[in-house]
Amino acid sequence: METNRKLTFIDLFAGAGGLSEGFIRAGFSPLAHIEMDTYACNTLKTRTAYHYLKSIGKLSIYEKYLREKQEKEDGSKLWSQVPQDIINTVIQATIGEKTISDIFSKIDNLIKHSSVDIIIGGPPCQAYSVAGRARMGKAAEQDPRNELYKFYVRFLAHYRPKMFVFENVLGIRSAKKGKPFLDLQRLVRELGYEIEWKVQIASQHGVLQNRQRVIIIGWQTKDENNKQTDFHYPDLKPEINTYQVLKDLFSDLPERKAGEGKLCEPITYTKSLSEMPYLQKANIRTTFNFTTQHIARPHNENDREIYKMAIEKWLNNKERLNYSKLPSRLQHHKNKKSFLNRFNVVDPFGYSHTVVAHIAMDGHYYIYPTLNPTIKNVRSITIREAARLQSFPDDYYFEGSRSAAFKQIGNAVPVVLAYKIAKELQKQF
Repeated sequence: METNRKLTFIDLFAGAGGLSEGFIRAGFSPLAHIEMDTYACNTLKTRTAYHYLKSIGKLSIYEKYLREKQEKEDGSKLWSQVPQDIINTVIQATIGEKTISDIFSKIDNLIKHSSVDIIIGGPPCQAYSVAGRARMGKAAEQDPRNELYKFYVRFLAHYRPKMFVFENVLGIRSAKKGKPFLDLQRLVRELGYEIEWKVQIASQHGVLQNRQRVIIIGWQTKDENNKQTDFHYPDLKPEINTYQVLKDLFSDLPERKAGEGKLCEPITYTKSLSEMPYLQKANIRTTFNFTTQHIARPHNENDREIYKMAIEKWLNNKERLNYSKLPSRLQHHKNKKSFLNRFNVVDPFGYSHTVVAHIAMDGHYYIYPTLNPTIKNVRSITIREAARLQSFPDDYYFEGSRSAAFKQIGNAVPVVLAYKIAKELQKQF
């Protein structure tokens, strides 16, 4: 393979771009991002603009955008300052039978005769996840999202990348008695790919979050000359991670009470970068001397009282709060049989539990670990804190409302994990 060109990728079901960001950081070049959600597409356009402006030494345009951004504005003011063909690499579309040929022609038009080295992405996982299946009941079996892996395979057939990365929840192995997972393996092998999967734990790869995901890697077994390739599953060695959420990830952000902060407001750090080695190592604090979106949800007094109890229980006994054992005056949910851990504190002295899209709904599952909790100062985590748990850099801007931003973050692949995967795959080219 020629060594003077950047390795290329297409990102399917791209979300807000966590997987893509890791690959770009490792030196790969995106040809196209396909995503159905409007806000996530807007975030991708804004990030695409960031990377373009950075490449031509004009990040001051992006900085001005962040400093002057107003709520309820999309990113048009920024996108208009970047060539249209750069912004057009983000394709808003729902991948399905009716749309796939149109998506192919849009991508073909974008990439002209470029070859695609890797396809990355993970189909929406609600139909595979244990929580999703519990919530949906029998409807999970009929959910069309169960079949999205077949469209992923059609992209492989059309573009013939040398490798692919397919990320999903652990439940993909058991959903519908494991049939979709077995079928995926059969289909890609019929196309001439070998496939291997492993469960990767984000906290073993530089992320302060105990997130477990199935990372499937596939590769062409023969090259264009019909010779055996030596592609293989990347050697992702677990790393010792001694950093802590409160001290190393959150402590340089200004204090917030419930409801404090603004969606669009530059905020300055309370500590120098030299005092925050993890943020430097993980490339979270890099470009500017400020960040944005450090906004906390408002919470009523009833919830704040529960938060205080949940924090004290965790700090004193490392115990999680059981909703059914709360005083009855604080119990406002009818469901007292399942999801009893719905009030959950982020561990200040270790790693967070898994950040998921449900964070967009109420924040109860991600209570900030205030060391001196009172009913006045307790809250759930801010957008920026959630983004840091997913190892997004502080210059990453999530377009849309507060809820839209949380949802995008919860659905993402941690950037640092994506980067580690990309670096290992890069060696094989």
